[in-house]
Amino acid sequence: MRYVLWRLAVFIAVCAVPVIWLHQAWVLDLGPDPGKVLVDRFGLGTLVLLLITLAMTPLHRVTGWAGWVQVRRQLGLWCFAYASLHMLGYGFFILGFDWAQLGVELVKRPYIIVGSVAFLCLLALAVTSNRFSQRRLGSRWKKLHRLSYVILGLGLLHFLWIVRADLKEWAIYAGIGALLLILRIPVISRRIPRRAGKRIGNATKV
Repeated sequence: MRYVLWRLAVFIAVCAVPVIWLHQAWVLDLGPDPGKVLVDRFGLGTLVLLLITLAMTPLHRVTGWAGWVQVRRQLGLWCFAYASLHMLGYGFFILGFDWAQLGVELVKRPYIIVGSVAFLCLLALAVTSNRFSQRRLGSRWKKLHRLSYVILGLGLLHFLWIVRADLKEWAIYAGIGALLLILRIPVISRRIPRRAGKRIGNATKV
């Protein structure tokens, strides 16, 4: 029962954020260009959720609490949802759904290509995040879901390209991402103190 309440609390928290942002845009509380602010926030929200999702496994190993991995799949799917809203916002607010302008944008801003590749990788993970895909793909499923590390690298590169003038914020996210990847190196992962806890067999690893 406690895990049900925990999953519900995470769902409400992650769901509430875009609702608040959209309300702020509706009441003109996001400045003169609320559309661009929304696009930026959903993009950054995607990166933050990806980092949080990747942190669930190390937290489970250290604390032994199964609640972390209970919400791992949910967070991964929310990460894809935020990325979808980021892409949809870009198409609506920036392009005005003028796809002829997209070619010009790709030439002028190559970071859009990087972000698009990251989105396609996220799409692949979201589509295969169910038990059927786990059974169907077998050992290949884990290999496929290691794309999350590639997505993190692409997301950080995409973000870096956008905030080239101010690297302080980017450095924080990059540092956290680097730490999470380092903790997955086998020789380091084996040295992490582990506490015993319930094993969750059907939690999707991201």
